[in-house]
Amino acid sequence: MSGFMREELKRKKRIVIKIGSSSLTHPETGELNLLKIEGLVRIISDLKGSGKEVVLVSSGAIATGRQALHHPKKPESLAQKQAFAAVGQARLMMVYQKLFAEYNQVAAQVLLTKDTMVNDSSRYNAQNTFDELLLMGAVPVVNENDTVSTSEIPLVDNFGDNDRLSAIVAALIGADLLILLSDIDGLYTDDPRVNKDARFISLVPEITPELMAMGKGTSGSDVGTGGMAAKLAAARIATDSGSDMVIANADQVQVIYEIVQGEERGTLFMAHKNQDFDLMHYLNNEY
Repeated sequence: MSGFMREELKRKKRIVIKIGSSSLTHPETGELNLLKIEGLVRIISDLKGSGKEVVLVSSGAIATGRQALHHPKKPESLAQKQAFAAVGQARLMMVYQKLFAEYNQVAAQVLLTKDTMVNDSSRYNAQNTFDELLLMGAVPVVNENDTVSTSEIPLVDNFGDNDRLSAIVAALIGADLLILLSDIDGLYTDDPRVNKDARFISLVPEITPELMAMGKGTSGSDVGTGGMAAKLAAARIATDSGSDMVIANADQVQVIYEIVQGEERGTLFMAHKNQDFDLMHYLNNEY
């Protein structure tokens, strides 16, 4: 069954790819890993050349801003976080636009907040903007608008992490595949960094309460925010909305090619369209 489901990934046309801060920066310095970003951009450009539509959800604004402002630690206040984002988002987008232009592609910045999504009019406008950008052949580069979001209460007034944001984007635009690139190979029965007996799970046919309980709300990175609990929450949104989802290690961005070619990489969460799934209901009740 796993092999058949992997083969189906070859036929996916509208793909959302999420990459986290820890995957975009050098662990030793916090500087942007330009070689990895260039590889990511090249792969996305090639996927577009093969006829696929791609949306990139990219973290990294706060990490980039704190590096530019020579601040060694994570932000300690909301104002500091927003100041880092104001500097970092512009720098990060400048890098993406320059690299995409080298492959004759156009990158478009899309910044979202929860307020955008829960308001019917703005959510409808956001959906139309995505559709128009993809129709025009642009690559939407999405991030949470950290400069104006209010996040004193985690996961209430903001998305909390770009794992969930990417799943919400996938649901909004009707994507048929979401790829979460992280610093872990996929889903394990326990944290493999602390439990050597943790077993890797290649295929998840259905999100169960027992599976959700396995998630841990921690991150192994100094620059990231999303732990496995956030990834499982993203999987629930994506699969309920009708999108397959794969968690894979971003150590080599070439893994994107391998996933869309049907190779067994990462953990595949199978879509199971939930007729009762409503994005507005989720946003209003799960945050």
